[in-house]
Amino acid sequence: MTEVVFLLAPRVHILDLGGPAQVFAEAAEFGHDYALSYVADREDVPTAQGITVRAATEWPALRAEDIVIVPGWKGRGPFEPASLARLAEHHAAGGTVASVCSGADALGRAGLLAGRRCTTHHQLQDELARRYPDARVVRDVLYTVDDRLVTSAGIASGIDLALHLVATEHGPAAAARVARAMVVYARRNGDEPQASVMLRHRSHLSDAVHRVQDLIDSRFTDRLPLADLAAASQISERTLTRLFTTWTGMTPLRYQQLLRVERAEHLIGHGSTVEAAARAVGFEDARMLRRLRSREPHTSGQ
Repeated sequence: MTEVVFLLAPRVHILDLGGPAQVFAEAAEFGHDYALSYVADREDVPTAQGITVRAATEWPALRAEDIVIVPGWKGRGPFEPASLARLAEHHAAGGTVASVCSGADALGRAGLLAGRRCTTHHQLQDELARRYPDARVVRDVLYTVDDRLVTSAGIASGIDLALHLVATEHGPAAAARVARAMVVYARRNGDEPQASVMLRHRSHLSDAVHRVQDLIDSRFTDRLPLADLAAASQISERTLTRLFTTWTGMTPLRYQQLLRVERAEHLIGHGSTVEAAARAVGFEDARMLRRLRSREPHTSGQ
């Protein structure tokens, strides 16, 4: 069970909170183990939009697998030193800390931005850079990721941030399923060139292609002949290839290969050898993986 803790400031923005919370709640509905909790320095937390929400003042016990998210607020939104210390302690213990919009200021106050890439709402970027000169503020992006520190630009981009975290933990197919349930684009247009292949190619309106993508996403490590994909989607191979290429810009095979490479990159980034990663994603050996990685601009070509 992954605990997702939202640290709320006075005058918190409802969408900064509700968007990510909905993502994790939907993921839990689909069987992924997320438990949501809300903490603040005071039980009653007024929102910027005029309603008051209730939060706990005692933090749950956290493990390295858990996530703490700080939604943005209107105004200064100070936290007690103890809350800021909990953010720093969780990150130091191996946990993920994330922010939406002005929530990045809390990460800065906790000492987490020094030397790290981060972002915030475009209207607040200059102020964030001024307050934390050691931070590497990235502009014109939806989110950044740096050493278990995830920051987003604000408002609806909090949904992109949460989808990224779900995809990292459970794979891009899980994130796409959540996004479709929420009727949002399953995309992660962050600043990372390795943003999810699947989510980058889900911003279209073809249900037939979405169904084929669902099948490939769930079985991308398997051998999936075009004939089998066509039969499952009840269209001809020729029509499938035409539709898939029209809506995604690539063939089903190329799409599956990119999913495999992306998953292999994740495994390699977490300590797997290239050979082990290749086998885990469905390649018979590492040669094809190395060849495909060398074609992608974000890979190291190891």
